[in-house]
Parts: sequence; structure tokens; C-alpha cells
Amino acid sequence: MEPDQMKKMAAEAAMAYVENGMIVGVGTGSTANHFIDLLAGVRSRIDGAVASSEASAQRLRDHGIAVLDLNAVGTLPLYVDGADEANPYRQLIKGGGGALTREKIAAAASEKFICIADESKLVDVLGRFPLPVEVIPMARGLVARELVKLGGQPILRQGFTTDNGHIILDVHNLEILEPITLETQLNQIPGVVTVGLFAQRPADVLLLGSGTGVKRVPM
Repeated sequence: MEPDQMKKMAAEAAMAYVENGMIVGVGTGSTANHFIDLLAGVRSRIDGAVASSEASAQRLRDHGIAVLDLNAVGTLPLYVDGADEANPYRQLIKGGGGALTREKIAAAASEKFICIADESKLVDVLGRFPLPVEVIPMARGLVARELVKLGGQPILRQGFTTDNGHIILDVHNLEILEPITLETQLNQIPGVVTVGLFAQRPADVLLLGSGTGVKRVPM
């Protein structure tokens, strides 16, 4: 089975968490796009959505779904998003699409965070996928030097600017044995806006599309 089919399976499984009258938080990327497309079929029974990126916001509007401001909504009952990597504790690496800051805000504001992915994203130890770090441009050199001290190899994502007007350093060669500790440490570096580690606020449920169906973590 193709990975895209497995992503769609996971997105379909996440629809079970969508309730009438909900305002739904939605993430960014290919897997989240499947979920947005499925939301279009129930747009008459939800009150709208909060998007984690301009791209997702536009896709929602194209489907006729009202896009709301998080500040006006407050707490989200549900947030659904994909991941670049996930471990068995539902801690994640996110940010491959560059929307990590707004994704982290939406996840923190949610009562339930559902992560949807294909089974290849599940790993024992995070770090094979380069860790995205969103950085204020003037701090690029400072942050890069600090990341090198921690054993990483930061590479500037060329030609990319986040929706917030910042740059991204993708950090290679990290073996993340203590995700919460590293997330805290990286957040303390001056100039770091957000790190793409979702460990302090992990997913509540991980739905993994596979060749044999959708696997749920925890069972």
C-alpha cells in the first residue's frame, strides 16, 4: 500500500473524533490535507476551524469552511495534525512543512491532540528526521553555534521563510534520547522561536495508517 493511502486511512480514522458544533484545529502538510478534505464533507455540522498555516487556511476556505482566529476561539476541543516522526510515547518531530510554531500553539491550546501519520513515521528514537528550529534571522549564527555544541549539524533551509517571517535551521545528526530535556534546552537559546520537538505537549492519540489498517497508540 502506498504511503499516501495510509495517510488517508489515518485521516479517516481521526474523523471519529469530530463532533457536532465543534471548532476543529487543523495542521499543515500532506496528511493534514487529507483531513481537511474530509472535513469538507461535514462542514455543515462544525462551527469552523483554526488553521496552523496560511496554506491550510486557504485550503479550508476553498472547501467553504470558516477559518477562525485562535484568540477569538480560546481552547480548541480538538487539534488534528501530522508528524515527521513519532515515538511510542507519542512525542513528535514536526516542522517539515515549516509551520511548527503555529502548530505548537494550536497543540498547546487543544484539549485533545490527534496525530495522524503512516506507520513509517513511528521510530524508537527521534532524530533521524532533521529537527526543525525556527529562528529570528539575526540570531542565525548564534543559534547555529549553540546547536553544534549540542552535537547537531544545523543547515539553513534555503529560500524558505515561515508564515511568521523567520528562518528555519534543520538540525541533522541528533539522537534524541531525552526529548523533553532537549526541547527545554533549545527553547532557552536566545533567538529560537520554536523547536519542532513536541515532547512537553505530546499527542494524546497517535493514529498510524498501515497495510493492515489503522494502528492506535495507546491501544
